[in-house]
Formats: sequence, C-alpha cells, structure tokens
Amino acid sequence: MMARCHNKNASNYFRYGARGIKVCDEWHNYLNFKEWILNNIGIRKNGQSIDRINNDGNYDPSNVKWSTVSEQNNNRRKKYHKKN
Repeated sequence: MMARCHNKNASNYFRYGARGIKVCDEWHNYLNFKEWILNNIGIRKNGQSIDRINNDGNYDPSNVKWSTVSEQNNNRRKKYHKKN
C-alpha cells in the first residue's frame, strides 16, 4: 500500500501514486494503521487484502475494507495503461 502510492520505483506505482492516490498521513506509522484496522474492520481473513471502497479514493479510514481477490477484481478500473 505504501510503496504503490509513494514509491515511484514500485512496479505498480503508475496505478496508484501516479494517479494521485495516497495513504492518509496517520497510517504512515504502521502501528497507527494496525490499531485502526483491528479496531474498525477487524483481523484479515485468509484470502483477503486491503481494498479501497472508492477505487479513485485514497487509503484512509472512510475508504477501506477487507476484500477477496474476486471482490477486488470487481472494484478495479476497466482500462488502465502504464505510462512510460
């Protein structure tokens, strides 16, 4: 999550950070992120990962949930291109 939004060298940065998607400042501290997750959306179940509710929104408390791969596939942009 942090790399794809903030590391220009990450392989998938073009899908996240290059589009302006960020991680909220509070979650730059992993312990803050972990505490919020545990208190608000619970422990990740097997096969789930963090997902944004609004695909064009940031990673922040109002826009994240746990999702399976198939749920995330339904929540992605229809077409995207890597910019060279």
